[in-house]
Amino acid sequence: MQDVTRVIAVRHGETAWNVDTRLQGQLDVPLNPRGREQARRAGLALAHDKPDVIYASDLSRAFDTAQAIADAVDMTVLPDPGLRERHFGIWQGHTYAEVEQTWPDLSAKWRARLPDFGPEGGETLLGFYERSVATAARLVSAHPGQTVVLVAHGGVLDCLYRAASRIALNAPRTWELPNTGINRLLWTGDGFTLIGWADVHHLDDEARDESADRVGHAA
Repeated sequence: MQDVTRVIAVRHGETAWNVDTRLQGQLDVPLNPRGREQARRAGLALAHDKPDVIYASDLSRAFDTAQAIADAVDMTVLPDPGLRERHFGIWQGHTYAEVEQTWPDLSAKWRARLPDFGPEGGETLLGFYERSVATAARLVSAHPGQTVVLVAHGGVLDCLYRAASRIALNAPRTWELPNTGINRLLWTGDGFTLIGWADVHHLDDEARDESADRVGHAA
């Protein structure tokens, strides 16, 4: 019988660029004050889960969110660049509206979720998906039967949702990716299985999912 690993995947707290609907990609944008408070509350909410290990993207908005969780359970965060957000190339730093206005034809390809499309200097959707899922699988498979926390970005969590739910990469997104949303999966050697998604009960007010059309990821 295979050992089942519990996976708790968390999106980072809010940043000023989330509020501005600005594509962060792999630029290192810090948490804003609300994001830091969201991270603190997520840590308190997860304290009873007693994770065995905490991994995070090495970008500060994710790593600092993970550190708040680690502080609540007296643990250390292990950074892994494989958990970084999708690289959006020349689009990084631009708002959704600016991308639409400046690159209308390419923006249409992005919104259509074409797997082989990527902005100049950035990752294709398929390449990003393969990198995200492979990284998560590599990390959690090293901890059979344990509880693993992964703190990453909206795009990475979208990939994990699709992998666990067997949803096509080009299918429109109908699920939320809120800041510090707590998402639960199981891992066996056969892959990920979805258990619970987008739990934000630890927040008094609504967490932000800035991609209202649920196409891109300004995470």
